Amino acid sequence: MPFPILKNYLARLSHQTQAGTSVWLDEEGRALGRFFNCTMTSAFQPLRELQSGKVLAFEGLARSVSKADEGLSLWRLLDHAASDDESVELDRLCRMLHAINFFRQNEAEQADLYLNVHDRLLSAVSSNHGHAFQRILDALGLPIERIVLQLPTVTTNQSWLLNYVADNYRRNGFRLAINVNSVNEAIGLLERLHPHSFKLDAGNLSDEAAAANFVTLCHAAKIRVVFKRLDTPAALQALQRIAEATGLPIVAQGYLLDKPLSSLALDETRIATAA
Repeated sequence: MPFPILKNYLARLSHQTQAGTSVWLDEEGRALGRFFNCTMTSAFQPLRELQSGKVLAFEGLARSVSKADEGLSLWRLLDHAASDDESVELDRLCRMLHAINFFRQNEAEQADLYLNVHDRLLSAVSSNHGHAFQRILDALGLPIERIVLQLPTVTTNQSWLLNYVADNYRRNGFRLAINVNSVNEAIGLLERLHPHSFKLDAGNLSDEAAAANFVTLCHAAKIRVVFKRLDTPAALQALQRIAEATGLPIVAQGYLLDKPLSSLALDETRIATAA
């Protein structure tokens, strides 16, 4: 493990019991946490170049603990039960667990880690959330330059909140990815926010020509376009047509390629078959 401070922290955690801390390790070395009465951990889904299969990054996802590595989404279970303040607490716990569980694995190598910012945090503008997470990374000796924070889709009325939160995270050293519903929405944000990445739904590309033009535009601006939710053969065929039209690498993420798993080890044979 190339992060000695994290290694020492994990060594201390290995001697603590579940009752003695809010974060502990299981017998496999995974960091676990608790929110309400749910025990949670991390799962990771790769973001990869579709043509080559090369992994560029992983997205961290909160999951309930399951021996079969098939845990349920914590946000789906708890989102409506938690208050705004509790959602902020859950968001911070998730990010800390994901950072620990990602960087403790040698397979992380030089890949980036994408972490979600829950939409409730957009309204909690009085708190410096970027600074809070930056302090956690510093305390664990983890590289902030490999973290990409994913901002949720917003309504037109929330646009100013997106600006505020984006500025907050940038001032604390984070790169940003922005989830958008359409190419038109992304174009409206491109010049204003110039994020590291845009994330578009691969299963909802109503205008492939517009998507191809947007990929070309972002490539020139050194912005990554990630096609998320690649879950069906029809969506894969659409991305293959976009790749052919642009002549550029297409970055994709979805169940057709990879299931989210606690381990970063990849079954390259299965990936090649799917793609």
